[in-house]
Amino acid sequence: MNFAQRRACESREPADRRAAQLAALNRLLEKILPHNHFYAEKLGEALTRSSGSPSGPLHSLDDLNQLPFTFKDELLNPRHSGDLAANLTFAPDRYARYHQTSGTRGRPIVVLDTREDWQWWMDCWQFVLDAADINPGDTVFMAFSFGPFVGFWSAFDAAVERGCLVVPGGGLASLARVELIRRSRATAVFCTPSYALHLAEVAAEHKLILADLPIRTVIVAGEPGGSISSVRSRIEQAWQARVLDHAGATEIGPWGYGDERGEGLYVNEHDFVAEFVAVDSGTAAREGELAELVLTNLGRVGCPLVRYRTGDLVRPRWSRGGENRFVFLEGGVLGRVDDMMIVRGVNIFPSSIEQILRSFPEVIEYRMTVSKIKEMDELVIEIEDRLNDPDRVGTELAVRLGLKIEVRAVSLGSLPRGDGKASRFVDKRCTPTSNH
Repeated sequence: MNFAQRRACESREPADRRAAQLAALNRLLEKILPHNHFYAEKLGEALTRSSGSPSGPLHSLDDLNQLPFTFKDELLNPRHSGDLAANLTFAPDRYARYHQTSGTRGRPIVVLDTREDWQWWMDCWQFVLDAADINPGDTVFMAFSFGPFVGFWSAFDAAVERGCLVVPGGGLASLARVELIRRSRATAVFCTPSYALHLAEVAAEHKLILADLPIRTVIVAGEPGGSISSVRSRIEQAWQARVLDHAGATEIGPWGYGDERGEGLYVNEHDFVAEFVAVDSGTAAREGELAELVLTNLGRVGCPLVRYRTGDLVRPRWSRGGENRFVFLEGGVLGRVDDMMIVRGVNIFPSSIEQILRSFPEVIEYRMTVSKIKEMDELVIEIEDRLNDPDRVGTELAVRLGLKIEVRAVSLGSLPRGDGKASRFVDKRCTPTSNH
């Protein structure tokens, strides 16, 4: 698919898009159900009720809600495959790529992709590269660890396929990465939002001026930040470059990309079917209602997911307007279902707190720790603050959130940094044996 065809997909009339999604979904079911024991067992009865056959087809996308949800806990099922994801369609010798989930919410799940599935990942990434205005001839720097976590592996191959010069930054210390970005004359950097800020911090410590580099775009993923205005503006100011948000997960694929104003994420509805379950009611969410994102990937035959409860909290907008008619998630991923805190009756998400903390330019790094005291969530925030004045931050949190939160100043450089998902939210509410 070329650029013009992707743009045509984005601007397609909703009825035409739903027809194309239905056809793609039925093709997927036809391919997987003879071989995929997980979904043959999981969907057979529901498909028989809906279509009269345990293999489909579905007659309407509305029939999707007759199928059961898929939950992450189901994917790690020793009955099927030990540490391998239980939803694999083929025997392991059919696969070419090995990745695993980060393990931040339980045991890592090993996810495999066939060559065709990996090409699907790269095709999904082309929508992201379009939005970021990454072109053949760009030099893109990948600032992530080259381990089994999927990270930006698919972005790496997608950028190569697009004709970019791709610079791997795995295995290097942060200062060495900054130096390599400078020497390679990179025009784009791919990393997490927190690591983009950390690289800026390292550059400043060594009197290296990022604004003098030819970096035009910073593509961020892996954690909220790219759609949080205060985080985004700090990255853009430090790098003097545009920031584009992206969202995906090892188990489901690269499903979202940011808009040019940084106001949220589009769901790639060419390659995914998106549903939204309202947090308050458990029913289909209305426009702008807080909801959990549910996704079905349409082109990953070797590792399909049907009605996958992602755990991501979002606010869907179908009536945003503009040329791109994909569903828009206002503010991007707002948080995780299991990260939401109820502190003295007030619902709080870590991303809401980060928005406030990042509005203080003197706050370099932070960490939130939530604990359960009797039946109440209690929150403490540690900050590295050049002014060593946590009270002003606590006051702003109280004004903006309507809640008094304990804020403590810690010594500069004492909080953890890294190129992966930031360790900024420590949840002590769960028992050690919990998988959440």
